[in-house]
Amino acid sequence: MNATLSVQNVFARANVRGLAAPVLIILILAMMVLPLPAFALDVLFTFNIALSVMVMLVAMYTMKPLEFSVFPTVLLITTLLRLSLNVASTRVVLMHGHTGPDAAGKVIEAFGHFLVGGNYAVGLVVFAILMVINFVVITKGAGRIAEVSARFTLDAMPGKQMAIDADLNAGLVGEEEARRRRTEIAQEADFYGSMDGASKFVRGDAVAGIIILFINVIGGLVVGVLQHDMEFAQAGKNYTLLAIGDGLVAQIPSLIISVAAGLVVSRVATDQDIGQQMMGQVLGKPQVLVITAVILGVLGLIPGMPNLVFLSLAGAIGWLAHRLMRASAAPGAAAGRADGQAETAATATPAASENVEASWSDVSMVDVLGLEVGYRLIPLVDRGQDGELLRRIRGLRKKFAQDVGFLCAPVHIRDNLELKPSAYRITLKGVEIGSGEAFPGQFLAINPGRAAGTLPGRETRDPAFGLPAVWVDTGHRDRAHALGYTVVDASTVVATHINHVIVDHAAELLGRQETQALLEHIGRESPRLLEDLVPKTLSLSVLQRVLQLLLEEGVTIRDMRTIGECLADHGGRLQDPLDLTAQVRIALGRAIVQEIFPSNAEMQVMALVPELERMLGQAFAAGGDGAGIEPGLADTLLRETAACARRQEEMGLPAVLLVPGNLRWVMSRFLRRAWQQLRVIANGEVPESRTIKVTSIIGARS
Repeated sequence: MNATLSVQNVFARANVRGLAAPVLIILILAMMVLPLPAFALDVLFTFNIALSVMVMLVAMYTMKPLEFSVFPTVLLITTLLRLSLNVASTRVVLMHGHTGPDAAGKVIEAFGHFLVGGNYAVGLVVFAILMVINFVVITKGAGRIAEVSARFTLDAMPGKQMAIDADLNAGLVGEEEARRRRTEIAQEADFYGSMDGASKFVRGDAVAGIIILFINVIGGLVVGVLQHDMEFAQAGKNYTLLAIGDGLVAQIPSLIISVAAGLVVSRVATDQDIGQQMMGQVLGKPQVLVITAVILGVLGLIPGMPNLVFLSLAGAIGWLAHRLMRASAAPGAAAGRADGQAETAATATPAASENVEASWSDVSMVDVLGLEVGYRLIPLVDRGQDGELLRRIRGLRKKFAQDVGFLCAPVHIRDNLELKPSAYRITLKGVEIGSGEAFPGQFLAINPGRAAGTLPGRETRDPAFGLPAVWVDTGHRDRAHALGYTVVDASTVVATHINHVIVDHAAELLGRQETQALLEHIGRESPRLLEDLVPKTLSLSVLQRVLQLLLEEGVTIRDMRTIGECLADHGGRLQDPLDLTAQVRIALGRAIVQEIFPSNAEMQVMALVPELERMLGQAFAAGGDGAGIEPGLADTLLRETAACARRQEEMGLPAVLLVPGNLRWVMSRFLRRAWQQLRVIANGEVPESRTIKVTSIIGARS
């Protein structure tokens, strides 16, 4: 008993729908080899007709082609079903055709006698006309539409995927919606590609129908005359009518399926089915119906024409036009039909503006980081074409997070037709912070200062560092390497420029949201480190400002343990971000110096003469940003700093100025305009184990 219940449970849990398709295919194939009685043929022919009608109705009520994505498979199954029925009916016709017109069942008899009046000559003509309509007109046209649609769909895939990526990067859609759209695009391409191939099934079915008809006629004559001793005329009549009935009962469902295929591939996807589209677009303009009624009425008045038919139809169309014109003039209908009258437009516009209120969804936020590209650079950022630049940008964000210490906002990529075809623009909060040109398929040969020779190509400058460079073709790449140029491709040029820009603007990329995310990340790694720091000791805004001040001068914030401990030690008595930053820099002194002078090398720096240090201390006390410096002194200081920094770099040394702690921040801000790469460090930031050597003294000649 238990075993019986278990078996029943297994069958109850079985997926019956999953078994339907395999069982149907097996039964269809079985009909080709197993003999079927005449009654079974009647049932199966009737089922074939009903199935074709169902498929056509589904095609008519489908809004979008993808809603009937199984249609190519349905075409294969219905074609296979018709061919199997042809084989089964041929077997019955040849075996029992001598017994009479109902030898192969009532359905074939009805199609062979009732539809063509028992005249096999008429039947052959009707069958030939149906074959021409199906094979030459409908199937060929539907196949051509499917072929062109498949080609255009594949060509449009990169642009559609680019638009999805742009919406995703802009935050207009979520990851799930973007994944759904990409899947829909792939399914659309697969569908039209399958329809292009599936149309060959219908064409092959039409050819097979012609061949099967002649086989049945010739085979019937041979069997009837030689095996059953029938008269040639009688055998020809019996077997020809049976063959014609068999052909018609198969080709009419085939014609219906071909019409369904044409309906699916020829329609434009909207939110209406075919009937609604035709009623709205064909009968949507009463003026067309009025003109048609007038033309038919004039033809109906000509002597010798079928006046009653023409005038009756003209009256019916005129009545329909009158009803449509009255409906369009009704209140509220005019706005929906947009007939173009000024009064209607004036009435509809206020109604639309009153019904649609502004909402917060109309407010669009600017992207923190953006990359706009010309249309020739789209392949570099197209996911569908495996864009190299996309992978590089993802790698840049990861490297930035590892090197700088926080995760910056994603780079939102979109195309911009206002740019030159090969141009790109990098934006920060909607403002351009970098731009350049890149030429896919070419290489940028950058002259680092020691290249020996010139190259043919488009002269330019490296957009990231401003070095002289030349865009060269692929054939000159090896020569550029041999001459000492640094050769990079187009995606590397853009990626390097983006990396340079985001590193330079790291302080602006660290917003409240990034600071909070950084704290949450640290809290998971070291929960006790910051639990009393924010907000008990310092506010989030003060912490953010301290981190920004560090980033502004190229100090990474990877060592948040040291930063957090230092702020916790001094946050109780200091709240000014500048004072806190000075203490944090002292705590990070070893890392700051190590980055500038690696491997414990001797620190060869610039310094100020003591008299100038005292003078500047007094000037900065009067104006914290350097406003208290006498103009002549300020100009001399900037000029001498630039000259010393240039000599440092000519000797292969970093431009570093060592000053007292009270002058460090203001000197860094003030002298940055003289030399962008100048690093200013305080005496207290230098570890005791380091040896200092002053190579240049600023103010010695003042």
